[in-house]
Amino acid sequence: MLKNFILEYIMLPLGDKMTKSSFIKNLFLLRKMDRLSKNELEINQQQKLKNLLIHASQHVPYYKRLNIAKEDDPVSWLKKFPILDKALLSQNQEQLLSTPKEQLIRQASSGSSGIQSIVFWNKAEQSLYRATQIRWWEWAGYKMGTPILQTGITPQRGILKSIKDFIFNTYYLQAFAHSKEDVLKALRWAQRQKEPVLAGYASSLFVIATIADEENINVKFKTAVVWGDKLFNHYREKIEHVFQTKVHETYGSAEGLMMGAQYDLDYMYMMNQHVYIEIVDDQMQAVKEGTWGHVLVTNLDAFAMPLIRYKIGDLASMLPKEEYPSNPYLAYPIWKKIIGRDTDLVQTPSGKYLVVHSFTGVFEHIPEIKQFCVIQEHIQGIRIQYIRGDQFSEAILVKAKNNLMSYIQEPFDIIFEEVTSIAPTPSGKPQLIISKLKK
Repeated sequence: MLKNFILEYIMLPLGDKMTKSSFIKNLFLLRKMDRLSKNELEINQQQKLKNLLIHASQHVPYYKRLNIAKEDDPVSWLKKFPILDKALLSQNQEQLLSTPKEQLIRQASSGSSGIQSIVFWNKAEQSLYRATQIRWWEWAGYKMGTPILQTGITPQRGILKSIKDFIFNTYYLQAFAHSKEDVLKALRWAQRQKEPVLAGYASSLFVIATIADEENINVKFKTAVVWGDKLFNHYREKIEHVFQTKVHETYGSAEGLMMGAQYDLDYMYMMNQHVYIEIVDDQMQAVKEGTWGHVLVTNLDAFAMPLIRYKIGDLASMLPKEEYPSNPYLAYPIWKKIIGRDTDLVQTPSGKYLVVHSFTGVFEHIPEIKQFCVIQEHIQGIRIQYIRGDQFSEAILVKAKNNLMSYIQEPFDIIFEEVTSIAPTPSGKPQLIISKLKK
């Protein structure tokens, strides 16, 4: 396809040169990695892990002061490093940097667990993160330049993002609150495109499919890619049935942790060129393949702010080797199942849906609220439990409510309830939305 060729070999290399980034170079490298053998992938992963631990031990204050004795085997050496959780990440932000903060790019997670984390990247690391996401889309059948209906939480696109949307033929649908009018407009755009692609938050795509089904809108998407929140079975079934397509799930995080994606299998491949994964029990001891455990992830590509043995807050299991399909396309390890990012939907009286990112998009900009949980017990409104943070005042609640109501735009009760703790799910993550409406 001519547009794809122009993007890959002319426009994107030129864009990288102008912005001093390396997106297209990384994308070509990722395509080559997909052709490596199991042994080649493992050797490469071990070397990257060793390089990361050397760097952290020599250049990152948090790890330098621990003075962890080096091991020849990088995996044995890794197990001597302490586990890093969101609280420690927040408390030791400056000490975890190997580069002055002013030279880095700040990246905040959505806070979909109810607790936001902040990391810092350099430009090369950001480029690799973006290239990996596009490579996953390619696994699903996407080609750059193909029309794509994408949902997200950046409604104010700005000049650069607007140019990107134009070049990549992207219809961007904000996911703060899906009104029927906005969804129908997006679907009509998709009807006019040739083999469009659907991509975005799992709950968001489910809402779009639900509205299309209710309004009898006939759209066939070439493929669908989901990320950001849990892909429930009924979400997948609805999206695939309504849009006559296949849904490809991905597993990553805003902290730059690109951990897995579907390609040819019902399972997701584990990206062992980007991460080293440990699955551990409550005592932080390794569990057998096929057994549920907490996910500890080491980002092999993060040198500006290394995340080593980071407890992301999910439960997962790896597929036992004896259960591997006979001829997988790729030689990466295979995830069996991932849970822990449980979420639900909030509904309004008019039939509007609010997804998890409707709330994280507001509260990520309100650090005076440390943690929150949204509970819906009736269609007329919600109750938001919150834990106050530093410099909290009652005016903060007014600000949060006003910001939420600017997206809801209809009568809707929002009641705040201060609490001292929010109960976690079995994975250890707090559940952000709890819907008690009858399904």
